[in-house]
Amino acid sequence: MTKSRSIIWPLMTALSGVMVAFWLGAIGLGIHVMRSEFDEVFDNALEETAERLLAIVEEGRIPDIQDSDQQERAPATPHAREYLVYHVRAADGHILFRSKDAPAEPFDVPLTVGFHDSEKYRFYTAASTNGAIFLQVADKFSNRREAVRESAVTMLIPLAVLLPLSLLLMAWITGRAVDPINRLREAISEKNGGNLSPVETETTPRELKPIAQSVNLLLQRVRATIDAEREFATHSAHELRTPVAGALAQTQRLLAELPDGALKARARNIERALTKLGHTSEKLLQLARAEAGLGQTAVMTDIRRVLDLIIGDYRHDSATTQRLVYASSTKPLMRAVDVDALGIVVSNLIENAVVHGEPGGRIRISVDDEGIIGIANDGPALSPTDLKGLKLRFRRGATSAKGSGLGLAIADTIVRQMGGVLELQSPASGRVDGFEARILLP
Repeated sequence: MTKSRSIIWPLMTALSGVMVAFWLGAIGLGIHVMRSEFDEVFDNALEETAERLLAIVEEGRIPDIQDSDQQERAPATPHAREYLVYHVRAADGHILFRSKDAPAEPFDVPLTVGFHDSEKYRFYTAASTNGAIFLQVADKFSNRREAVRESAVTMLIPLAVLLPLSLLLMAWITGRAVDPINRLREAISEKNGGNLSPVETETTPRELKPIAQSVNLLLQRVRATIDAEREFATHSAHELRTPVAGALAQTQRLLAELPDGALKARARNIERALTKLGHTSEKLLQLARAEAGLGQTAVMTDIRRVLDLIIGDYRHDSATTQRLVYASSTKPLMRAVDVDALGIVVSNLIENAVVHGEPGGRIRISVDDEGIIGIANDGPALSPTDLKGLKLRFRRGATSAKGSGLGLAIADTIVRQMGGVLELQSPASGRVDGFEARILLP
């Protein structure tokens, strides 16, 4: 199964990528500008240093500068290294004096005033007024590259710190931005056959309102279709009740008057067909009432008393009085239910147990102290596949018993409307065979 895509992570990735790209672009532009500015600053320092040192040399403060055979070095300083080195050279090019870190060999640049470059150094050459002495000050290119590199690293450090913080902040912001989408999704997911109320649009953001309005329009059409279907089923069931009951009564009277023979056998077939038709119309009426939201009206009721009444009716029926085994809690079990709806649910489940259970087998009805209603019957255990589809309309298991296939569907619909759960299990609880329906009410 393909995992659904999220719109948050691609959005965060895109925003983060754009932010990093802009930051790196800004750093690159900054490095280019800093490099130009550093070159200007270093060149200015070279020129100014050369002019100042030359003035000192011209005043004769460096000893023995006229001795062409003597190369003097500046006294050692406690500093680790000098960033600027210099040579004081005569007009013929030999070194008269040099700084501590300056090389012993003359710089490989011409003795002309101005800037010059070599592989490692940037030079500035200054000349005395009489042209007899030249002073060359050199600065390593590595010093300039180091300054630019340290500045770049200084600008990259905030990016390394801010990127995780930005991701967290973007995750929070995008989470808040898509929260209305999640609320709309949850509101739509709550819609079903029993809940077709419009989606709230007052607080929906402007961008999502067309979606919410389209959903409401669709819900309105579905609601109109379902209402028409329910109305048809209800009217049909009501209209069928009276003529079917009348035809059944006439058929039973005819059976009483007919002598035994082929005509009486045909009349019995008509009686069975009319009985089945009456049962089906009753189930259709119950289904229409269930889908109309019968179980949504709730009053605090002692469900034990409701069960006592229903079990009492079945015990007055000679076909079921010897088969029922009823075990009930002795304390009141108050639940928010509709009495009529609960009666339809329990009656359908008992009827299902009577029709599909083992002929003559026991039907066990129980209510424990937690208010869980269990209705079990004898019979072979069902397969998980058959058990899974029993709640569907007109779906019947592998049975030859008569039935409409609506009883469990009606019971499940009403129980869900009451906020409960109808559990079907086979084998029954504590047994290796049988079938059990359990009603769990909140």
